Amino acid sequence: MDVPAPAEQAPEPAAGNPEAAARRRRFAELLEEFRHTAVLVPLGEADAPDRERGMLTADRNGVRFILAFSDGQALARYARARGEFARDWTYQTVLGARLLDVAVPAAGVPCGVALDCADGPDGMVFPPVRGVVPDGAAVDFETGGPA
Repeated sequence: MDVPAPAEQAPEPAAGNPEAAARRRRFAELLEEFRHTAVLVPLGEADAPDRERGMLTADRNGVRFILAFSDGQALARYARARGEFARDWTYQTVLGARLLDVAVPAAGVPCGVALDCADGPDGMVFPPVRGVVPDGAAVDFETGGPA
């Protein structure tokens, strides 16, 4: 299966706002690092057969987020926060780029990725916008031109 090319980069913010430009550069660096990193993606619905279990997701404000974790400790913190630490967690190891370029568009609804969501400000959200996900899955893009 061919993986689509990454989406085009979003335009740089106005030159007069260096703080915004620095935040945008830092996000671009984190996004690039995520795209090249294998992460743990838990499978949902523990009582379903493995072949029918999808990636664990959470919906927030009309957007679905695939939950991903940088390592086993981050997944354990999430399990503890949910009171499910004793549960046997089944997960897949997936490259970040594959989540953004393949899994997000396959969701069929606005979808992004939440990395290490139990870690508060140390977690990261990759929203379904241009420059993060393919244009066809971005909520800020319409066929025929920008929204």
